[in-house]
Amino acid sequence: MKHQLYIIMAAILLSACSTASFDKAFAPQDFTSDWRFTLADGIANYSSADTDDSGWRTLNLPHDWSIEFDFSKDNAATPGGGALPGGIGWYRKTFTVDKDKESQQIYIDFDGVYWNSEVWINGVSVGKRPNGYISFRYDLTPHIKFGEENIIAVKADNSEQPNSRWYSGSGIYRNVWLVTKNPIHIAHWGINITTPEITKNSAKVNIVTRIQNTTRKEPDVWIENILVNRDGTVVGSVKSSPAQSLRGISAVAQEIEVSSPTLWSIENPYLYKVITRLKQNGKTIDEYETPIGIRSFEFNAEKGFFLNGKHVKINGVCNHHDLGCLGTAINYRAIERQLEILKAMGCNGIRCSHNPPAPELLDLCDKMGFIVMNEAFDMWRKKKTTHDYSQYFPEWYERDLTDLILRDRNHPSIFMWSIGNEVLEQWTHAGTEILDLKEANVLLNSAKEIDPKEFESGELTFNMLLTQRLAEIVRTLDPTRPVTAGCNEASTFNHLFKSGALDIIGFNYQTQDYATVPQNFPGKPFIASETVSGLMSRGFYIMPSDSMNIWPERWDKPFDRPYRQCSSYDNNHVPWGTTHEETWKLIKKEDFISGQYIWTGFDYLGEPTPFWWPARSSYFGIIDLCGLPKDIYYMYQSEWTDKDVLHVFPHWNWIQGEDVDVWVYYNNADEVELFLNGQSLGSKKKEGDDLRVWWRIPFEPGSIKAVSRKNGKEVLSRERKTAGEPVSIRLTADRENLKATGKDLSFVTVEVLDKDGNVVPNANNLIRFTIEGEGFIAGTDNGDPTNPNSLKKPERNLFYGKCLAVVQNSDKPGNIKLTAQSEGLKEATIIFNSK
Repeated sequence: MKHQLYIIMAAILLSACSTASFDKAFAPQDFTSDWRFTLADGIANYSSADTDDSGWRTLNLPHDWSIEFDFSKDNAATPGGGALPGGIGWYRKTFTVDKDKESQQIYIDFDGVYWNSEVWINGVSVGKRPNGYISFRYDLTPHIKFGEENIIAVKADNSEQPNSRWYSGSGIYRNVWLVTKNPIHIAHWGINITTPEITKNSAKVNIVTRIQNTTRKEPDVWIENILVNRDGTVVGSVKSSPAQSLRGISAVAQEIEVSSPTLWSIENPYLYKVITRLKQNGKTIDEYETPIGIRSFEFNAEKGFFLNGKHVKINGVCNHHDLGCLGTAINYRAIERQLEILKAMGCNGIRCSHNPPAPELLDLCDKMGFIVMNEAFDMWRKKKTTHDYSQYFPEWYERDLTDLILRDRNHPSIFMWSIGNEVLEQWTHAGTEILDLKEANVLLNSAKEIDPKEFESGELTFNMLLTQRLAEIVRTLDPTRPVTAGCNEASTFNHLFKSGALDIIGFNYQTQDYATVPQNFPGKPFIASETVSGLMSRGFYIMPSDSMNIWPERWDKPFDRPYRQCSSYDNNHVPWGTTHEETWKLIKKEDFISGQYIWTGFDYLGEPTPFWWPARSSYFGIIDLCGLPKDIYYMYQSEWTDKDVLHVFPHWNWIQGEDVDVWVYYNNADEVELFLNGQSLGSKKKEGDDLRVWWRIPFEPGSIKAVSRKNGKEVLSRERKTAGEPVSIRLTADRENLKATGKDLSFVTVEVLDKDGNVVPNANNLIRFTIEGEGFIAGTDNGDPTNPNSLKKPERNLFYGKCLAVVQNSDKPGNIKLTAQSEGLKEATIIFNSK
C-alpha cells in the first residue's frame, strides 16, 4: 500500500510540474526575404515563369512603395489620400520545395496586399483579392514543381485613385508565409476557443478544432489539446477518441477545466497557450499554438463596461494603420512602440480604424492589455471616394467579413466587432436603398427570405436588412462578442439603429445627443466610438488660449491659413467635434457611457483637415507622426494614470512683453505655484471639473517654474528656460541594443541645444544623417504635416526643435554608428549594438 501511494504521489507531482511547448517544425516559414520588385504600367504582364526579372530591384517584405516618393499635389490620391503616388507594382520570388515534400500540401499566406492583388505560381493564377486589408491563403500544391525552382508572382494594382480617405500605402505591406502541411491537417483559422464559464475557482475552456482532409482516404485521427500557463507548465489537457477524418472539413469539440485561473486584464494581460496536436497512428502530424486570455466582460446599458466584474472606463484611441515615416510596411517594433507610448498615457483601448488590422497589432494588444474594437469596413455599397471598396462590396463583403472573424476571434483583446464606420447607408436620402425584392434577396444571400409585406411597406428597408445580414455573419462565427458600428447619425431614424441588429449603440461625435441615448435606445449599451477631433501641431500655439478656433467652418467648405498649423492648446477643433477637455469631462461623469475612442492616438498620413495641399497628413493626433507627444497627452496622463504628472507649457522663447498663456496639467496634488525668474506668481488649484490651471503673463527672458504640492509638500517641479542660439546636436535613442533580425528598429529623437544645454524649441536646422555598420536609415520625419520631402531621405529639418531618425539593423550582428550633422553645429553620434 505504501509503495502504491508513493507511485500515485509521484505521478501527481510529475503531472503538476509537467511542461509542454509548441514544436516549431510545424510553424509557417517566413517568406519575406529576397523578392524582386518593379513598378509597371497597366499593359505589362510579368506573371509568366519565363519573365526576366534580373534587372528588378531586390528587397525584403513588408514593402510600401508609395512612401519612398516625395509628396505632390499632382498625385491622384490627393492630399486626402496622402499626396503620394499609387500605380501598379509587381513582385516575384524564386524558391524551391524539396522533393521529399511531394506528398504534402503547400500554401502561401498573405497578411495583406494593397490592393487588387492577383497571385500566380509558375505562370498559373491562383486567385485575386481586391480588399487591401484582408488576410488570405492560396493552395499552391497542384502547381508546385517539387525539387525544382518555382516562381511566385504578385501584382498589386493601386492605380485607380483616389480609393481611400486616408493614406493606404501600396504593395505587399504585410508579412507573407509559406505553409507546409500534411495532407490531413488543422484547417486554416481552424481553431475556435471560448471561455463560456469563469469563476474565481475555475474556468471552462472550450476548443473546437476543424480538420482538413485533402486525401481520398478517411483514416482514424485524434486531437490532443494542452493548456499551458505563462511559464509553459501544463494546467490542463484533453484527448479525443480516434475517429475517421472525413474528406473535406470536419470538427472536434473539446473542453478543458482550469483551476484557479489567472484572469486577463488591462493591468495584467495574462496569456495561456493552447497547443493543439493532430495525431495519426501515434504520431503528431500537425500542431498549432493559440494564445488565449481567460476573462469575462459585460456592456451594461446603465453602468457601462465591466471586465472580470470590475467597472472599467474604456479610455481608447482610434488609429490608422500607417507607421509614420515607415509608411504602411508593418514592423512589429514600430507597432509595439506606439502601444508603449499610448500605455504610458493611460490609454487602454484601440479602435482599428477603419479596416481589418495587421495580426501583429492584435498580438501586441493581447500581450499589453488593450480593449480592441475590430472594424471591418469604412463603406458598404455607397462610395466615399471615387474608386473605393464600395465597388467590390456586393461581391466580397461576406467573404471578407467571414475571413476577418475567423482570423481574429481567438484574440482576448477583442471585445467588440464593428461592421462599419459612418457608412452612408445610415440615411434614406443617401441613395443607397434597393427597392427590388429579388435584387435585395440576391445581395443579402441570407438563409432567411425577406418578408415581402414588410419590405414593400418600408417597415424593413434594404439598409436595415443589410445591417442585420452583416451582424448575422458575425454572430454565426462568434456569438461571444457584441456587434456595433460607428455612426454619425445619432437619431432613431438611423437605418443601422432601426435594424435592431446592433448590440451596442456607437456614436461618432454627437456629444450633444449623449444624454438622449438611455431614452432613445432603452436597454442598449453605449460607446462613444469616435470622439474629439481636436487639431494640434506639436510646438505651435495660438493665443489667447481662451479663444476657440473651430476649423473649417463646414466640413465641405475649403479652408486655409498662411501658416497651415494648428494650436497645441486645446483650443482648436473641427465643427463636428469638441475639445479634448470637454469630451472627457462628459464621458468621465456618465456611467452609462462605456468609454470612448478618441480621434486619433497618432497623427497619420493623409486627411490633412482642416487644410489641403501643401498639408498632406493629419493634425488630429494626441501624438505626432514621429511618436512625440503633444501637450494634450499629459492631460490624459494626469487623468488616466496614477503616476505623478506635472506638465507646464508652452516653451519660454517669446517676444519681450508679449502676453503668454501658461497652462499646467497636474495630478496627485492640491495646487500648483508658478514662478517667473524666481518670483512667485501665486498658487492655483483646479476647481469643480477643471482639468488644468493657467496664467497669462508678460514674457520676460529667463525661466518659468511650476511646483505642485500636496498638503504643503512638494510633489514635482518643472522648469522651462529661455534658450539661446543652437550650438550642438543631441541624439536620444529609445533603444541602443537591437536584435540582428533585419527588422529591429531604434527611434532616435534629434534636438539642438544652446551653450547652456537648453533645448532650442523653435529651431528648424537641417539635420543630415549618415550611418555605418550593420544597419541603415529606415526613415526620417519631424511631425510637420506640410513637409513635401520623401520620408525616406536621410535628412530632415527640425520642426519646433525636434526631428526623428529611424535606424533599422541588418540581419548580421555588429555595431551601428549614426552620425547627425548640421551646418555650424557640433555633430553628434550614437552607437547601437546589434546582436
